[in-house]
Amino acid sequence: MKQKIRIGCGAGFSGDRIEPAIVLAEKGNLDYLVLECLAERTIALAQKRKLQDPCKGYDPLLVRRITSLLPILVKNKICLITNMGAANPVEAAKKVSEIAQQLGLKVKVAAVSGDDVFDKIDKNALAIETNEPLTTSGELISANAYLGVEGILEALKNEANIIITGRVADPSLFLAPMIHEFNWATDNYDLMGKGTVIGHLMECAGHITGGYFADPIKKPVENMDILGHPFVDVFQDGSAIISKVEGTGGVVNLQTAKEQLLYEVINPFEYFTPDVIADFTTVKLQEIAENQVQVSGGTGKQRPNTYKVSVGYKAFFLGEGEISYAGSSAFERAELAGKTLEKRLKNQFDDFRVDYIGLNSVHRQSINAISIPNTMPEIRLRVAGKAKTIDEATLIGEEVEALYTNGPAGGGGVRKYVNEVIGIISVLINREDILPQTSIFEA
Repeated sequence: MKQKIRIGCGAGFSGDRIEPAIVLAEKGNLDYLVLECLAERTIALAQKRKLQDPCKGYDPLLVRRITSLLPILVKNKICLITNMGAANPVEAAKKVSEIAQQLGLKVKVAAVSGDDVFDKIDKNALAIETNEPLTTSGELISANAYLGVEGILEALKNEANIIITGRVADPSLFLAPMIHEFNWATDNYDLMGKGTVIGHLMECAGHITGGYFADPIKKPVENMDILGHPFVDVFQDGSAIISKVEGTGGVVNLQTAKEQLLYEVINPFEYFTPDVIADFTTVKLQEIAENQVQVSGGTGKQRPNTYKVSVGYKAFFLGEGEISYAGSSAFERAELAGKTLEKRLKNQFDDFRVDYIGLNSVHRQSINAISIPNTMPEIRLRVAGKAKTIDEATLIGEEVEALYTNGPAGGGGVRKYVNEVIGIISVLINREDILPQTSIFEA
């Protein structure tokens, strides 16, 4: 039994940079590397791709990440745990085996599935967010339960080198190797709580090394162009030290750790995961050296009897159009364009808005309430509306483009977009209704 293990987090979302994971694998002296690449909307979109092609539905960057990382992982004997399987972990595992064969590498790949519960949920169950039947939100396209450590533990027991999951709770990706290496009992809820705290601190990668934290005025962070991602040394008693690879950009300190600890935590006394209901109020953080934060404390109580299920549905089509005005009377011309489009389009859409980017597109104040400089060198107009069909949504971009010749003067740089927006709602399902499955593939 090991006294200490080191886990790195090389990705905090699907579109994260690939380079920090490579640096961790090469220079981090890791036992495990976690790539956390899945969010609620991400998996719903993955399910949509799977409907179009049964062999797809895994993370779009899977091939690039695995091709870059696999030789380093094998050389340095690092176990990879990732939820890049998204809506199709079995096909993802097969793809990883295929890449390993192409590279001439011997690996054992495990796929953890069972989170897809679309055929098991009650479609008329009340959504947590709306307290109305799920079907009232729109056409349902996916339902994925947040699984815990069980499937990953089975894969580790089978000595898998690469573990590809679907929807698993983010902290569970980190908790599972702690349980495996330290032989923790899964009903020791204090240890489960401590491990969950560590996983929660690590799950967003660059968050805790100063990425999302950075503000050049209030919270300056150096060398953002080579931001490093974190690793954590976890000890048998559930304490830990979080750091980053020497020479990488960013910072690990009390501020970054505290911000991440509070991230997405509604009730710090009861942080629900599939493995434990963790209590974050007993956590202690101490900055023990440059870029080193010690983590101790954290407790827990019995895990919930239900799994949370993220349900994706077809919400609407979003039509958008943008155009820029520059020079003398830039804002006045943009405002005239906006009012013109509002007259032509507003009555055709239930939800329609005109934004002047740089003035009210984020704060959403009334234009009249904003003090506008006498001379604005440039302004960009954005018009958007929610539509029931793709044809209706397309009309918005077409009308913006028509401003080229229909005025006002001097508009340029038109861009138009139409996107089908996937909405997310949640429901609970009994734990007994789900059985995580682990499939092994060898290359």
